[in-house]
Amino acid sequence: MTYQTPITIQKTLEAIHRHDLVLPAIQREFVWGHDQICMFYDSLMQGYPFGAFLYWKVDKENSGKFKWYDFVRNYHEKDDPHCPVLPEMHRPLTAVLDGQQRLTALNIGLSGSMAWKLPRLWRDNPNAFPRCFLYLDLLWEPEPGEEEETMYWFEFLSDDELRRADASECWFKVADIVGMQSGPPMLAWIKSKNLPSDQELRAYQTLDTLYHVVHTNLMVTRYEEGSQEINKVLQIFIRTNSGGTTLRRSDLLLSVAVAQFDELDARDEVHGLVDELQRLGFSLDKDFVLKAGLMLSSLPVAFRVTNFFNRTNMRRLEQNWEQVRQAIMLTARLATDVFGFNRDNLSAMNALLPIAYYIYTRGFGDEFLTHSSHEDDRKNIKVWLIRTLIKRGIWGSGVDTLLSTLRDAIDKHGESTFPSEALMRDMATRGKSVRLEEEEIEALADLRYGDSQVFPMLSLLFPFMQSINGFHVDHIFPRAKVTRRNLRAAGYSDETIEAYLDNVNGLANLQLLNAGENLEKGGKLPGDWLDDKFPSPGSEVARQEYANNRLLGDVPGLDGFEEFYAARRDALKERIRELVAAQ
Repeated sequence: MTYQTPITIQKTLEAIHRHDLVLPAIQREFVWGHDQICMFYDSLMQGYPFGAFLYWKVDKENSGKFKWYDFVRNYHEKDDPHCPVLPEMHRPLTAVLDGQQRLTALNIGLSGSMAWKLPRLWRDNPNAFPRCFLYLDLLWEPEPGEEEETMYWFEFLSDDELRRADASECWFKVADIVGMQSGPPMLAWIKSKNLPSDQELRAYQTLDTLYHVVHTNLMVTRYEEGSQEINKVLQIFIRTNSGGTTLRRSDLLLSVAVAQFDELDARDEVHGLVDELQRLGFSLDKDFVLKAGLMLSSLPVAFRVTNFFNRTNMRRLEQNWEQVRQAIMLTARLATDVFGFNRDNLSAMNALLPIAYYIYTRGFGDEFLTHSSHEDDRKNIKVWLIRTLIKRGIWGSGVDTLLSTLRDAIDKHGESTFPSEALMRDMATRGKSVRLEEEEIEALADLRYGDSQVFPMLSLLFPFMQSINGFHVDHIFPRAKVTRRNLRAAGYSDETIEAYLDNVNGLANLQLLNAGENLEKGGKLPGDWLDDKFPSPGSEVARQEYANNRLLGDVPGLDGFEEFYAARRDALKERIRELVAAQ
């Protein structure tokens, strides 16, 4: 490994755009946010050292053997977050082993853009991801007398934000410095802004600093590794990136898989599956997908690069990949389309892995989601899943050992049906019993709206509910009616008001409704809603059966809310005991 003479940022940028400087497949994605990029540029302007880069010099004879990626230039959080694949290379090139985030920040700021989702806008809103460019306020100065770490103000601005800029600001598009000459052209640009003479000097000094940072200062220092042995380069990459928190364990595993897959592109396969899962409504990431690949391929589940992830293991994972991918997708669809789970109410994603392994070993297809012959199997899976979710601590520490145990149990007992009872017995031997003690039942009866356990708890208590366009967790007595203002206007005492407000978000005032049913109910009190739902004179029996199934009892008006809440809480506790306490 040799030290190279420092060069300018401009020369480095040119090497990136010529694809002389590329990213190897073992590199992870770009993960810096826009604020980190702005802080990075401020550090450059202040002359702070920003670390040496580690490169790998690849000979012409070897460059065609590997897959290479370009640096992100126009980052879009939704539509274009990944590093672009480069065409096959058959010439000498230099690959970045350490420094991708910093180099990508230079590329985006000096020749690209960023688009990230604005708060409070839906992802499918065309205005949710405005394209922003990096700008420098040439007039900004820290407040006098205050110690400021930031000396130069960089910000990503959209065209609309730039048009609305304050008159006291003078925004310069950072990318324009790349093609700008020093001296008169910079002064001409500043003159065009019609600034007062004292501000012209400040603006020129800031712009001149930016020019020298990009064009003349020898800021990019690097070391180069010339070995052509991929295993050595891989070890250098892992050693360099595994200290601290720069890489997650799944990033290291993906690095190994990419380097050792023969036919498939591991990076594209994993990222593609993650994107599919997220479109289904789950926040499942590389960790989940890679751990699923290991579990379903009967490989050691723990992420340990040096001990377990050799070429033989990766070849098995590659050979099984299509079946693994199908089983993971089918499991996710079972959880969301049939059971009604999503990213907000599935508190432990690892709980899906034993289900995926069972589906994988049985070779199920789409018919498993709907065919009546699999109905009992689906019920077994749902009850087991929910019970592991409502018992706190099941999916905490020791999850790798637990997953291996569950895989063994499925191998032994899962030939014809999902072996929920065998799984729960083996979990108990590992200190992961799903049995609920009385104090846990009390705690479950007092769950609050928004808790991740509410949805699985209601699903267990009312298993007859079927998902039609998703489930909603509904307040039986609507929150819009139970407000301090409404209750005070109705003449309730302060003590009663506090009791109502405390209980309105409790489990005993919550129920599951299908999405359409919830829209129909709206903000009606439960008695009024049931009157609308069962309006005909002969529907009293149907109404009573509906209320009894949901433990609603004889629904009172708002005056009887306290009594309703206490009675339903007792009924919920009794049903919990019947369902789970004795097992």
